[in-house]
Amino acid sequence: MANMILQAIAIHSQSMQIPDCPRGWESQWIGYSFVMHTGAGDQGGGQSLQSPGSCLEDFRPSPFIECHGVGTCNYYSTTISFWMTTVESNQQFRAPQPQTLKAGNLRQRISRCAVCTKRTY
Repeated sequence: MANMILQAIAIHSQSMQIPDCPRGWESQWIGYSFVMHTGAGDQGGGQSLQSPGSCLEDFRPSPFIECHGVGTCNYYSTTISFWMTTVESNQQFRAPQPQTLKAGNLRQRISRCAVCTKRTY
């Protein structure tokens, strides 16, 4: 079989509902909608929301560690991650209300997502 290039996209629901893939596409995994992270100083990164890298299978408030080429890894408490929140349909075009979330309740406000690949026949 020749090398195949698959088209893959991430779909985000902005709710706790896992979104369906478009017709003709298949779900590869489901996850949580990741937007970006920051590091020390002006360091940080993110990716396009259509990228599969924006749909992480597991939610972790600080999902990154930095590994060096000499076999050591570090976790930095100053790293901050940003996740897409859920938005109720009746609140979509209103100013967001500030809310403090406790450690055990974070997942209830993180958007769900699915990574989909186009079917090839």
